[in-house]
Amino acid sequence: MSAVTPEQIPDAEPEHPATVKFLSAAFYALCSFLIIIVNKTILTNYRFPSYMFLGIGQMATTIIILYAAKMNKIINFQDFDRSILYKTFPLPLLYVGNHITGLASTKKLSLPMFTILRKFTIIMTMIMESKMLRKTFPNNLVYSVSAIMVGALIAASSDLAFDIEAYTFIILNDLFTAASGVYTKKKLGSEGLGKYGLLYYNACIIIIPTLLAISYTDDLHKVIAFEHWVKSTFIFYFLFSCVMGFVLMYSIILCSHYNSALTTTVVGAIKNVAVAYIGMVVGGDYLFSWLNFVGLNICMAGGLVYSYLTFRSSPAHNRDANRTQEHKGNNVLEDLIERTEKGQAPL
Repeated sequence: MSAVTPEQIPDAEPEHPATVKFLSAAFYALCSFLIIIVNKTILTNYRFPSYMFLGIGQMATTIIILYAAKMNKIINFQDFDRSILYKTFPLPLLYVGNHITGLASTKKLSLPMFTILRKFTIIMTMIMESKMLRKTFPNNLVYSVSAIMVGALIAASSDLAFDIEAYTFIILNDLFTAASGVYTKKKLGSEGLGKYGLLYYNACIIIIPTLLAISYTDDLHKVIAFEHWVKSTFIFYFLFSCVMGFVLMYSIILCSHYNSALTTTVVGAIKNVAVAYIGMVVGGDYLFSWLNFVGLNICMAGGLVYSYLTFRSSPAHNRDANRTQEHKGNNVLEDLIERTEKGQAPL
């Protein structure tokens, strides 16, 4: 029988250099860490009244930076035509949902509880990748995910600042994040828009419904009347958040391009280790309890094991395993046929 080539293996991904994969993942982790801290400062410490307006600032910055870069021939991506809407759908809807629910949950939850409940993105991503991208996961990864879920449930069960609205926002944010990651990986590999085109047109489409939403609420008046606009420190944080919104979206696409959607989610889990413990002393809204603290540590331990197992494996290793398994299967089949032709009893 003929040998199995990598092209014949379903969903085989191109192998990228390990250094590039690691650097793209580390870049995403750093960006995600920084934007959570700065958004928490703006929305909680300064009590900025509108997370939607902050999101508009981040999206507008993304559009301005990418358009200026395209006009100056620094980057290149497809010009707008009617096919753009088809090529990007449903990413704009997922991105706007991810943006709004993420900022809302950041405002309403303490940083440790925010990072713990974000762990549910991992199992949602695994389910979506198995259904949409037909990926399978070894048992040790499944066990580590189970530990993460148990720890998250223990921590959430003893949350002394339980808020049903905040929990609804964070679970929706987990769902939108998982779907965005899987669809981003799928679009990068099939639609031909490239990293910059996907980022630019998603921001252009997202900003329209967000502007409409804020115009129908009282947020715009609250933003105009916000007292800290005269403070240079607040303006610095606000502008830094807008720029980091662009950098974060770019880092997510970059990490998804060089890795998998699941790896991007895992990197978020690693970053959350630092965020959760820092959040116990930064933000001033964490209420300590031993059960919550134990659950947090179980969750973090499971996240570290899961991260180690994920980064240890590689597409090349998985392809070799698939080829070995199929080769063994072929040998068994050939042996069975040969024994049957000789009139011998099958083993």
